[in-house]
Amino acid sequence: MFGGVAFMVRGNMCCGVHGSELIARLSPDDAEDALGDPCARPMDMTGRPMRGWLFVGPATDFEDERLDGWLQRCLDHCLTLKPK
Repeated sequence: MFGGVAFMVRGNMCCGVHGSELIARLSPDDAEDALGDPCARPMDMTGRPMRGWLFVGPATDFEDERLDGWLQRCLDHCLTLKPK
């Protein structure tokens, strides 16, 4: 779909990697709040940003705890979604 690696939870994409950036899936409200992080930007691959999806990174700049925090936020959101 986007030329990267995706991680699925209960049939839903939870997060992924595109180039050197993390693709983070959050609720639209949480994603809006997360844009306050200087490493986060809207996921826009087609000229039209996707609500609830962010590029974060580059991932190589993350400390383990910080990356864990992003991944936990993605997982927490994904577990609220209906299984596919």
